[in-house]
Amino acid sequence: MNIAEKRTLPTGIQSFEKLREFNAVYVDKTEFVYKLVHEVTPFFLSRPRRFGKSLLLSTLRAYWEGKKELFKGLAIEQLEADNPDAWQPYPVFYFDLNGQDYTKPSALENTLSTHLKTWEQQYECTTNEESLPIRFKNLLTAVHEKTGKRCVVLVDEYDKPLLDLSEHPELREHNKAVFKGFFGNLKSCDEHIRFVFITGVTKYHKVSIFSDLNQLFDISLSEEFAAICGITEDELRKCFSPEIKEMAEKQKIDENVCMQKLKEYYDGYHFHQDGEGVYNPYSLLKAFFTKSFDSFWFESGTPTFLVKRLRSMDFDLRRLSNETLYANASMLKDYSEDNPDPIPLLYQTGYLTIADYDPTAHEYTLAFPNNEVKYGFLECLMPEYVSDYGSGSGIDIFTLRRYINRGELESIKNVLTALFARITYTTKGTAFEHYFQTVIYLVFTLLGQFTECEMHTFKGRIDCKVETDKFIYLFEFKRDRSADEALKQIDDKSYSLPFAADQRTLYKIGVSFDSEKRILSDWKSVEA
Repeated sequence: MNIAEKRTLPTGIQSFEKLREFNAVYVDKTEFVYKLVHEVTPFFLSRPRRFGKSLLLSTLRAYWEGKKELFKGLAIEQLEADNPDAWQPYPVFYFDLNGQDYTKPSALENTLSTHLKTWEQQYECTTNEESLPIRFKNLLTAVHEKTGKRCVVLVDEYDKPLLDLSEHPELREHNKAVFKGFFGNLKSCDEHIRFVFITGVTKYHKVSIFSDLNQLFDISLSEEFAAICGITEDELRKCFSPEIKEMAEKQKIDENVCMQKLKEYYDGYHFHQDGEGVYNPYSLLKAFFTKSFDSFWFESGTPTFLVKRLRSMDFDLRRLSNETLYANASMLKDYSEDNPDPIPLLYQTGYLTIADYDPTAHEYTLAFPNNEVKYGFLECLMPEYVSDYGSGSGIDIFTLRRYINRGELESIKNVLTALFARITYTTKGTAFEHYFQTVIYLVFTLLGQFTECEMHTFKGRIDCKVETDKFIYLFEFKRDRSADEALKQIDDKSYSLPFAADQRTLYKIGVSFDSEKRILSDWKSVEA
């Protein structure tokens, strides 16, 4: 693709108007917009960050402002063709709660007041009233009376003033109280409102925006709207065929291989058990822009508070991969910071997705959606369990992977010894055993796709198998028992039998860990 043919990708663009004016590639979601705007029910949608919520709200804003020219050639243009009431401009109150530092006192009140002041000036409804709720109520009433049109209220990322305050509980409770008074108007002023749409990452269970506005329709787990944000596989093939071709050429791979890698990295999100799966739009666009397969989603923020919560509760991280995490619909929809269960927040923030559903028990099974999330999240977790972990320390995954690829057993042993010696937790006994098991899981999972932890065989389950082009490693770990016992288990259970015809060099490795001294105490390897 030459420069003249190069298309504009909407990477980082959250304004529908800007996207259309610059003729950027647009995945047409206006059929969803059509369905929404022809309802009178107020809506709520929860989706992970960087998933297109702001662009969706911007599209709704353009529709309600009557900007018909922006929708030329899109699905909604034909859907509204015979509607004489379409494209009538309505007064739109768009609350953008992004881009502020809510750790500062009164930051939320200042943001709301700034929005109100702009609209009060626009509609010549200035007032000396200081109360934010009363100002909002007066504005909704006055604008309806002045224009003859009911108001449209759009709230983008309502929960940012709450999620930013995970370490400031008093200020978070203060902001909840502000929400209660302010957005309570969405119910009391219903006669002046035509349409309401609210987005966020989470749905806080005890926030008045939901408890008071009890007619709010939560479409977060709706099959009909499962693909309202994100990019489906059909949309990917239809809208980004030139980018797929160009990326495949850059990577020197076949287009089908390119599609498969895109799927492994960025697909896999499901927001209904029967709904269509979607790709992360931000990561997909960044991949096309850079023509590389990287973890882009984590560039825009790391889940520090989630990482610390998982570590503090001794959460078994293996459950993130082995599909043994379960929840029902009410758990996935509602979040409460005083709930010790991290699963709802992990789902709502996009680190887990729906992997399966039991219709009899009405129970969801949750797992990582794709490799980008899996490896990115586990990379964030590793420093919480191992001190001095990093690429400059010589005890990192990159160094270990090189030794494994070269079959350097002594160097592999040294890296693992150093890693286990740096386990940060000081408590002994069962808590320390948990950390030991966690570090094994993190280390070997982060080695990549040729690693399998707790691999099942016809006679048992080996702790870890690692494969490279030239080598196969079978690891068995023991705590406070000898490496000889570990090797004996590999032989007794015939763990190496499935690889009998394999031409690669196979190593059986027994590892013993002393929980009292907190060291890797014994290591024995045998070439099969």
